[in-house]
Amino acid sequence: MTGGAHDGTAVRTAAVASPSADATRTCDGIICFGGEDWWYHNRGHYDMQMMRELSRGVPVLYVNSIGMRVPRVGEGKMFVRRVARKLRSLSRGVVRVRERFSVFSPVTPPAGMGASTAERALAWQVRRAARSVGIRSPLVWVACPPAATVLDRLGAAGLVYQRTDRFEEFTGVDPERIGGFDRVLKERADVTLFCSSWLHGQERDGCRNSVFVDHGVDYASFVAAGRGEGAVPEDMGVLPRPLVGFVGGIDAHTFDAGLFLAVARSLRAEAHFALVGGCSLPPDWCREPNVSLLGRKGYEQVPGYMAASDVLIMPWNQNEWIRACNPVKLKEYLAVGRPIVSTPFPELDRYQGLVRVGADAGAFSDQIRGCLSGPGHDAEPGRRLVEPQTWGHKSTEVTGALARAGVKLIHRDSLL
Repeated sequence: MTGGAHDGTAVRTAAVASPSADATRTCDGIICFGGEDWWYHNRGHYDMQMMRELSRGVPVLYVNSIGMRVPRVGEGKMFVRRVARKLRSLSRGVVRVRERFSVFSPVTPPAGMGASTAERALAWQVRRAARSVGIRSPLVWVACPPAATVLDRLGAAGLVYQRTDRFEEFTGVDPERIGGFDRVLKERADVTLFCSSWLHGQERDGCRNSVFVDHGVDYASFVAAGRGEGAVPEDMGVLPRPLVGFVGGIDAHTFDAGLFLAVARSLRAEAHFALVGGCSLPPDWCREPNVSLLGRKGYEQVPGYMAASDVLIMPWNQNEWIRACNPVKLKEYLAVGRPIVSTPFPELDRYQGLVRVGADAGAFSDQIRGCLSGPGHDAEPGRRLVEPQTWGHKSTEVTGALARAGVKLIHRDSLL
């Protein structure tokens, strides 16, 4: 299963030399070690969106997450679900999902094979898949730190490390192991990308070359939904009003289930809550009568679910993972144009006056009440802020940072 093949390799990979920056290097495509599985996760994630934009000019091979932890039998049904999901993903091979964009799920050998054998096997699969889509001199893009173990087996002409989260704080991982990969990648990468200004400020001095490029937004899709240009999703349309919505992963390391349940109880007679997204919490975690769990939806459906809400919320945990986060849904919420209530985290400092903040269940509930009872919400200030921040614009910032670092993406006769 994912993750187990590379345990204990962080110290050994740290000795690898950094690539030379003496001359401009050209890359004929991108191998992206994604942080998620293309087939089973929301496609609004930073790495997926960047690959979508960059594939307009060069071939991209998106490698589904090779994992940072080993699924545990003690997780019960979630363990079975994760294993079955991974096996289905593996069965697909290399799949072209759009022009110049292909997705690949490698087989991660079992830990008993030994780290060196496992690394060779993984690298061979990825090289072979990359050649099949025309990539021979790749820019390797790492959004899953264990990919550090195979960097020198891929013939990379350039390296990007996507530091969009504090990966070592993820629930269930070995923090020392993942932290070792993080240090290697920061030392070697031509560009280390941060999307949290707070995290960039904390860690940029430890990077060979760091750049802050935060999330983009598919502005046109989200603003159109917010202005009523699409149908209300059927399962949202039948729910009671007013309707408070959350769209995103419902996971223990991010979503504050205790706070949310207290808020839902507090507002039982005043609002209904719709949670849209995959959930890894126990099946019986929420039994509140004014809460509807609608499950995971396709990315193209997300704008409609946000727009069908009267208030949009972000009930985050107060932990190191969230301190370093910059959720993509914040810009999407602003583009849709509904009032927003969130627990505090540092990145909100850049959105003063656009988001209501409640640090505990009582304050959070009061902020929702304020949204529902106050004067009509003015969506335009938030929309003006995010309108120029499209994913296309963000990908241009990345290619500019790469060019300054001596790395260029090339497709036929065009340089990016």
